[in-house]
Amino acid sequence: MNEGNVAIIGAGPGGLAAGMLLSSQGYKVTIYEKQPYLGGRTSRLQMGDYKFDRGPTFLMMPALLEELFRAAGRSMDDYLELIELDPLYRLQFGDVRFTPTTQTEEMVNRIEERFPGNGSGYLRFMKEEEKKFNVVSPLLKRPFGKAADFMARDLFAALPRLHLTDSVYGRLSKYFNDERLKFAFSFQAKYLGMSPWECPGTFTILSYLEHKFGLFHPVGGVNRICEAMGRVIEEYGGSIALSTGVSRVLTRGGKAVGVQLESGDELDADHVIINADFAAAMNRLFAPGELKKYTPDRLAKKKYSCSTYMLYLGINKEVKMPHHTVMFSGDYSQNVKEIMTDKVLSKDASIYIHNPSAVDPTLAPKGSSALYALMPVPNLTGSVDWQEQEKLVRDTMLRRMEQEPEMRGISSHIETEMSITPLDWQNQYDIYQGATFNLAHTLDQMMILRPHNRFEEFDNCWLVGGGTHPGSGLPTIIESARISVRLLMEQDYRNKIRVAGSVVDRKRSRAAVGFHKQKGRGAALWRK
Repeated sequence: MNEGNVAIIGAGPGGLAAGMLLSSQGYKVTIYEKQPYLGGRTSRLQMGDYKFDRGPTFLMMPALLEELFRAAGRSMDDYLELIELDPLYRLQFGDVRFTPTTQTEEMVNRIEERFPGNGSGYLRFMKEEEKKFNVVSPLLKRPFGKAADFMARDLFAALPRLHLTDSVYGRLSKYFNDERLKFAFSFQAKYLGMSPWECPGTFTILSYLEHKFGLFHPVGGVNRICEAMGRVIEEYGGSIALSTGVSRVLTRGGKAVGVQLESGDELDADHVIINADFAAAMNRLFAPGELKKYTPDRLAKKKYSCSTYMLYLGINKEVKMPHHTVMFSGDYSQNVKEIMTDKVLSKDASIYIHNPSAVDPTLAPKGSSALYALMPVPNLTGSVDWQEQEKLVRDTMLRRMEQEPEMRGISSHIETEMSITPLDWQNQYDIYQGATFNLAHTLDQMMILRPHNRFEEFDNCWLVGGGTHPGSGLPTIIESARISVRLLMEQDYRNKIRVAGSVVDRKRSRAAVGFHKQKGRGAALWRK
């Protein structure tokens, strides 16, 4: 077992996943979280008897979560109850409503009913995207920290299927001839805060994953995943210090050696893991002039995702809508252009409605609904004055929502409400420029060109979360934690061997720290 002391900055899902894995291997883990709650953007928001997910609401590929818990010697089923959603969501294009399902034959029927002639395109999409997923998946499980990583055989094998020079929209145009159906399979680019016309074609796998493996709701919300990881950390003797902000990463001799808390206390650590928003962390956690690659000027020149305007509503009546509903703008391409390029508010915006009370009675009083509405909006590099525009946006969203029969008149049923603007994301939640999906996933900010899991500026400093490889989204954030922890443990083991004066090959080194390959899937796990 290991006895290293690890300080983790931020109790988001990446920091918690790293803490869970390390504490299960005997490391002394302390997580420092500025907010008074776990989860960061993936946390619970509670207003009276109403409970909401503050941010992410889509959970796909729970098998990855189960792998994570098994790697820490636990079973996910002991901590979480998952409900599979069918339909996946309701998509609305004016008067046309479309409800995708994972049932292949039924999905073809629904496509032919709404968009005649496109059923065969769906079958081709699923077949081709499965091939892509099989070659892309291994790339998401390993680091890209040096040039040699680009020369690996698996990357060369994957290149023809990555579709890096095409866009998500371009790829979908090869399968479907109806614009609405293209949007139905490309809106997932918004999970990365990007336009489907600009997002690399690689990311069509997002919609494939939903249609292949389904979507799930953890009872209590996606935030319960973070609570579960926190419990495991504490079971292994780790600690989570809430309402405890970190002001500085302490460095000496080119290494991270601890953290300074906002209280002024300085605490030593053998390793520091940064789970804070990447650009915000670089600007705040190091002394001025200390960083060479990630200076404020260079950070300002990077590309960032869009932001979101959030409206959380406690409704004292049942809202008879599906768990997920996406109401598309009448001119979706113009709406996306205004968000991403013009960086202005759209008069006709797309809106996402989360109604988890449809399947989960624990989130609101009986006969009531915990309703969450999201509008993608420009990040703060635009010129929107949110102090002036917030009420207008809120009222516009409610008017649009009340056009739906199930939500008619809900304004008079609002028992409690709260909103989060891009300015709030920046000022209250330390998210750079309010870009809620972190660094954009453009070609010049992917793989080796994304901040590395092993931090380039200081040794014994590691990155996890959406701002490092492999990127944003809960599954990839978890993979970032697994990659960083693996690198950290391998480094520690090599150092121990070096100190002992022994020489072992890499294969024995990996086995000694408990890694193995899960047969048939190529996923690195920890074995107790």
